[in-house]
Amino acid sequence: METKKTFPIKGMHCASCVRVIEKSLSEVAGVSSATVNLATEQASVTYDPKIVTDQVLSSAVEGVGYKAELEQKLKTDMEQKEEKKKELSKLRNKVVFSLVLGGVVVAGGFLGMPAWMQLVLAAPVQFWAGLEFYKATIPALKHRTANMDTLVAIGTSVAFGYSAFVTVFPDVIRKVGVEPAPYFDVSTIIIGLILLGRYFEAKAKAGTSEAIKRLIGLQAKTARVVKDGQEIDIPISEVSAGMVIRVRPGEKIPVDGEILEGESSIDESMVTGESIPVDKAKGDSVVGATLNKTGTFTFQATKVGRDTLLSQIIKLVEEAQSSKAPIQRLADLISSYFVPVVIMLAIATFVLWYVVGPQPAFLFAMLNMVAVLIIACPCAMGLATPTAIMVGTGIGAEKGILIKDAESLETAHKVNTVVFDKTGTLTNGKPVVTDVLVQSAKFKVQSVLQAAASLEKGSEHSLAEAIVNKAEEEKIDLKKVEKFKAIPGHGVEGLIEGKKVVLGNRRLMQREKIQINEKEIEKLENEGKTVMMLGVNGKLAGLIAVADTLKTSSKEAVNKLQKMGIEVAMITGDNKRTAQAIAAQVGIKRVLAEVLPDEKEKEVKKLQTEGKRVGFVGDGINDAPALAVSDVGIAMGSGTDVAIEAGDITLINKDLSSVASAINLSKKTMRTIKLNLFWAFGYNIILIPVAMGILYPVFQVLMSPILASAAMALSSISVVSNSLLLKKYKI
Repeated sequence: METKKTFPIKGMHCASCVRVIEKSLSEVAGVSSATVNLATEQASVTYDPKIVTDQVLSSAVEGVGYKAELEQKLKTDMEQKEEKKKELSKLRNKVVFSLVLGGVVVAGGFLGMPAWMQLVLAAPVQFWAGLEFYKATIPALKHRTANMDTLVAIGTSVAFGYSAFVTVFPDVIRKVGVEPAPYFDVSTIIIGLILLGRYFEAKAKAGTSEAIKRLIGLQAKTARVVKDGQEIDIPISEVSAGMVIRVRPGEKIPVDGEILEGESSIDESMVTGESIPVDKAKGDSVVGATLNKTGTFTFQATKVGRDTLLSQIIKLVEEAQSSKAPIQRLADLISSYFVPVVIMLAIATFVLWYVVGPQPAFLFAMLNMVAVLIIACPCAMGLATPTAIMVGTGIGAEKGILIKDAESLETAHKVNTVVFDKTGTLTNGKPVVTDVLVQSAKFKVQSVLQAAASLEKGSEHSLAEAIVNKAEEEKIDLKKVEKFKAIPGHGVEGLIEGKKVVLGNRRLMQREKIQINEKEIEKLENEGKTVMMLGVNGKLAGLIAVADTLKTSSKEAVNKLQKMGIEVAMITGDNKRTAQAIAAQVGIKRVLAEVLPDEKEKEVKKLQTEGKRVGFVGDGINDAPALAVSDVGIAMGSGTDVAIEAGDITLINKDLSSVASAINLSKKTMRTIKLNLFWAFGYNIILIPVAMGILYPVFQVLMSPILASAAMALSSISVVSNSLLLKKYKI
């Protein structure tokens, strides 16, 4: 059985870094897939644990010049913050060091500072501050690959190497007719500016993952455990399932559980996005990290550690942020060819300027070559998609919309048809009996209800629960049922006191050849009620009408989608008349009625053959196939684990209006990604020719390598900043 592992990777700076690491990991025997995300600085690998070990994965990453952190110890939020703080501090020190010494070198050039003194100042910048460029370049070259660090290392090494040569051997340079002028200012300032860009980029990227940090910060630190009449506070990590925990007003609920005693009002906004507190009493479930507002209660822990809802949400968001959107593959593919092409262009630039350039031709050729190498670093391309995905999935999580992966977020904006399952999705899923009508003189209301409830006692259908609840309310004793059988899409049957009793829809009555009162049934159905027909020994005994109330958010959700130009349909096992009556209440015109549970998937496929991009919204186990086959499956957070697993998006907040919000979020995120990619590609397409000197013949304009490094850093910062603007989007 395959295992999936996600782990941090240090040293990545561009899309070509991502491609190199993915290729190295994918080539490991036993690895079936490997995805690397630049924005989260993480790799997700699916592999066979019998073949692949952590050491093998680590070696594959280190072999191409990067570091994999595969240790199993989970770092706390505080530890992660401290680690990031140290990394930023170290990077800031290198930036200050490089720019200060670079500034002195620049000033020294104007003030006549000796070349040997400039060499002394530039050397530590080149080989200490710029060491990380070499650390990534050397292993990459060994594996015949290249990345952004390769471009920087080659560019600055050429400038520094030439400058060092003219400083140590000035006479050699003079003999070829060139004034021995060093260019230490170029190498030092380029390194300083690129590191400055990375510093700002790192700070900005930290902002894209704030959603995860906030979710982690919601966790309670301790729990008050009740044991042998004593109450003691223990760390949250020591809480185990089955423990009894007391929660007082104003305290966070430490883990998931079920209330044993007491009642309270609980703020569940952290998982639902709904600010109105929910009243809870004995038997109700509570969620870890939610806030107890008023009363005191005790509850039994049912899920702890990684099993709590909050932990599952955090895991889903982390996986979504580490996943890769299809649109990102374009940037990764281009960047894999981009760096080698840039190196060839840089060589071509040098040769061209050396042959036809003005004197001193060598210097012109060298400086233009360095400018091409520096300007072309593909950082912005690598950051364009993942930073926007991180912000988009984070916004969704904070509002109770969990997006499984980047592909789901990208696909959602293409949805033009949304199909709602009726029971438990558009409706509350808690139907109640509204009418019990006798159809035979041999029966009374009580006996019709008794027979129906006795049969339905063995069924799990929501309509069955309504009938059984009605019988319990009327204090009716149930009869023993023999040979009980559930008939999918039809109803149930069994023997009660030797009589064959059936309860179900028209199909069941037709199968049993039982005559029905169509006029009376139609009257109830026109009121939006579902009618169950009771047959005893081949004769119609009674009708039981059941109605399910619509959720308060249903009408608003449908209205929002229709305003967006999205077609809305409803799917249900109900007969057409009842289905049409319910659909009319929320404004749905297209109704797929009398659909058996195993036919929902086929109906979705039919819509897809019409050329529609379908979003399916459901909550039950029988919705799982339809959720899986739809273009975007949207599961209700109140639904089953199976439905949530099959869905691409989960509405933890249980608010149907969030369907429109999720689609809008996808549209906004995709607009941001496309804008990011436009600027990332446009920047290189426009500025590489400028760096090569295309403007010089007409305008006598050349791009300084220093200006090139500033432009390169600015492009990365602008892409991340544009992604952060998504945070202002209200959903």
